[in-house]
Amino acid sequence: MSLTLYAHPFSSYCQKVLIALYENGTPFTYRSLVPEDPVAFEELRELWPIAKFPVLLDGGRAIPETSIIIEHLELFHPGRVPLLPRDLKDALEVRFMDRFFDNHVMEAMQPAVLEALRGQDGRPEVARKEAGERLDRSYAWLEEKLAGRIWAAGDNFSLADCAAAPALFYADWVHEIGPDFPVVKAYRSRLLQRASVARAVDEARPFRPLFPLGAPDRD
Repeated sequence: MSLTLYAHPFSSYCQKVLIALYENGTPFTYRSLVPEDPVAFEELRELWPIAKFPVLLDGGRAIPETSIIIEHLELFHPGRVPLLPRDLKDALEVRFMDRFFDNHVMEAMQPAVLEALRGQDGRPEVARKEAGERLDRSYAWLEEKLAGRIWAAGDNFSLADCAAAPALFYADWVHEIGPDFPVVKAYRSRLLQRASVARAVDEARPFRPLFPLGAPDRD
């Protein structure tokens, strides 16, 4: 069955799924949710009334939610790079790290971005300070957790790294990973050197002026 992904290149959660698809060279049709293609938004709403993206269409079945999409790909469209270990204990660690990056890195920075989008009606300075405090706690935890590991859950690239790449990429823009966290900084650099991650980052490059806090001149 053919796959269609409804996504926006600059979205961190969309990049998470794109990295999984690119990692295995999985063929799919890319329905980019840009203003130039309003029909794509209409199709998305019909498939998923919540209207959040990304959404994967596999045949006639719509699959929302990034981790579920990647697990669906692993079950029904596996590639040469397994994104979930067969060993149940190892798979549990991958899933835990996936949830950590979504809930304690990605989610920690988003209020600062949303407040900046609101402009003068928001409280961007306060939100960014709070995001920085939360992210520093997450960076500190990761500094110990990732010590001795190549990838998020061990020696193999996985679902957890698909989540980590966009989470740390944008988190570093909101609150830079400081010198106290060399392990985390090095891990972020390894992620950006991965071909699948680099492709997702490059495809999003034209949209950087949209970042409300200002995209730093790096990466």
